[in-house]
Amino acid sequence: MALTPRFTHPWNISPTEARALQERLRNQVQIAPLPNPPEVVGGVDVSIQDEIARAAVVLLSFPDLTPIEAVTAQAPVEFPYIPGLLAFREGPAVLAALERLKGQPDVLMFDAQGLAHPRRMGLATHLGVLLDIPSVGCAKSRLWGEHDDPPPARGSWVPLWDGEEVIGAVLRTQDGVQPVYVSVGHRIDLETAIELVLACAPSFRLPEPLRWAHRVAGGETIPTARQQTLF
Repeated sequence: MALTPRFTHPWNISPTEARALQERLRNQVQIAPLPNPPEVVGGVDVSIQDEIARAAVVLLSFPDLTPIEAVTAQAPVEFPYIPGLLAFREGPAVLAALERLKGQPDVLMFDAQGLAHPRRMGLATHLGVLLDIPSVGCAKSRLWGEHDDPPPARGSWVPLWDGEEVIGAVLRTQDGVQPVYVSVGHRIDLETAIELVLACAPSFRLPEPLRWAHRVAGGETIPTARQQTLF
């Protein structure tokens, strides 16, 4: 079943227009607990080389985290590199990959920001709103906000603040490793997002959906899954 946006917009626009669009889209973000535990979690990652974006989406069964499908797509990058506007570089390739899916994820997990963004519109939020699907941002580094260091034990986390607003969580997924930055994308709440990321990271710093997506984006195949490339 293809996963397609309920609405879309031009992607090759000016930075000023892109920021204005983010401000409009942020009003459509929904924050609420998942109505039911997910059965399928999708991991999304993008690699860019020679101005070509290669997006990978890997579906894993949950909670056993077995890969069941992988798809890829490539698209030319037409937007300049500007922090806070990376969705406009990566979004078209991700949407093209999602259209290749046979399965249907209950939640999408992005190697990107969600609400932990100056305009609350990271890639996880942006595409979550367009697709109207529960989505989570789980980034390896901070884009926006301030925080204390979380305690060293697995499962420890501290809030990520923008002024007096909590925009995400700084989560330790394994004892003593560098934390990840978790934030709401769309149609999920922060507590559920934290629980999901932790449940998807039983052994490594990064959750399994993102580890698999990163490998597939780099060209690796999954023996039990089909992998397609769309130019």
